[in-house]
Amino acid sequence: MFRPTLLFTSLAALVLGACSPQDRQAVTSAAIANQIILPTYSRWVEADRQLAISALAYCQGQATLDTARADFLHAQRAWTALQPLLIGPLAEGNRSWQVQFWPDRKNLVGRQVDQLVANPTPVDAATLAKSSVVVQGLSAYEYILFDARLDLADAGQKARYCPLLVAIGEHQKTLAEAILGQWNSEEGMLWQMSHFPNPRYADAHEAIADVLRAQVTALDTLKKKLGTPMGRQNKGIVQPMQAEAWRSQDALHSLQASLTAAQAVWAGVDDQGLRGLLGNDQQALAERIDAAYAAAQKTLDGNSRPLAEQLTTPEGRHSLEVLYDQLNSLHRLHEGELAKALGIPLGFNANDGD
Repeated sequence: MFRPTLLFTSLAALVLGACSPQDRQAVTSAAIANQIILPTYSRWVEADRQLAISALAYCQGQATLDTARADFLHAQRAWTALQPLLIGPLAEGNRSWQVQFWPDRKNLVGRQVDQLVANPTPVDAATLAKSSVVVQGLSAYEYILFDARLDLADAGQKARYCPLLVAIGEHQKTLAEAILGQWNSEEGMLWQMSHFPNPRYADAHEAIADVLRAQVTALDTLKKKLGTPMGRQNKGIVQPMQAEAWRSQDALHSLQASLTAAQAVWAGVDDQGLRGLLGNDQQALAERIDAAYAAAQKTLDGNSRPLAEQLTTPEGRHSLEVLYDQLNSLHRLHEGELAKALGIPLGFNANDGD
C-alpha cells in the first residue's frame, strides 16, 4: 500500500544532511505539519464527531451517563493535545474560545448555561451559534455532565439540559471539520507550511518561528493551568475550582495530553522536529530540553490522584510544586535558549497581560 507520509520521510532523510539551513527549515516545517500537526487535528475531528453522536445517544436513552462522560473526556484530551499546535485558522478569530472557555474565574459557564436552558424554547444549533462562546464549548458540556448540582438521573433536568448538550456536540463537530478543511484545502495551512514563499509565510524561517511561538505560549499556559489552582497567581490561596476540567477531575490528564503534543513537535518523527534544527555545537541544549521533557513526563506519570485531591495533602502539593518547576524550566528553555539558538525573536506571547 502506498503511504505518502513514509515516502516524504524517506526523501527528507536523504536531503537533510546536505541542505542549507533555510532548506532544512522548509523540510522540518513540512514534516511537522504533515506528521505531527495534521494527524492531531484529524484525531480532534474524530473525537468531536464521536462527541456529537454520543450526545444524541445519551439524550435519546441509548447510552449511559458513564459512556457520555467517557466520550467527553476523549474529546477534551484531543483538544488539549491541539493547544501546542495552535497556529493557523484555529488560533485566529477567537475560535479557540468556542472550543473551551478557560479560565472561568467567575463561574460564567455555570451561570450562562443555566440562563440559557431556563428559556422556554429549547436550544438548537442555530440558537447556540448566536450565543456566547461561554456556552458553545467543552466547558459547558462538562458542566452539564459533571457538575454536582445537576442530577441528570432526574428526567426533568435531563430534558432541560439535553438540547444544549446535543447542540454543543454538533457545534464542536462542525467547527472541527471546518478547521480541518482549512488545513487541507488548496493552498490551505498544510500547503502554506510546505511551500515557500506563500501569502502567510515569506520563508520557512517564519513558519518555524510560528511553531515555536505556539510551543512557548502552550508551555506558559501549562504553568498557568497548574499554578492557578495551586495558588501561585493568588498569594498562595489554593483554588481547585480554577483548574482546567476541574468538574471532571481530568486536569492532570489534560495537561499531560498538551505536554505530550509539545514534546512531539520538539522531537519530530525521525528527528524532523525543532530538535533536528539544532547544530552539532548545540547538542548540549538539545539534551537539556530532552531531559526537561522526560522529567516532567515522569512526574506526571507518578501523579495518579486527581489534582484537587493532591492539593489537600503536603505530599500532593510537593509533587505539584516539583511539576510546576519542571514546566517552568521547559518554558524558559524554549522561550530563551531555544529561541536564541534558532534565531527567532519571540516578542509577546498570547498569554501576556493575563
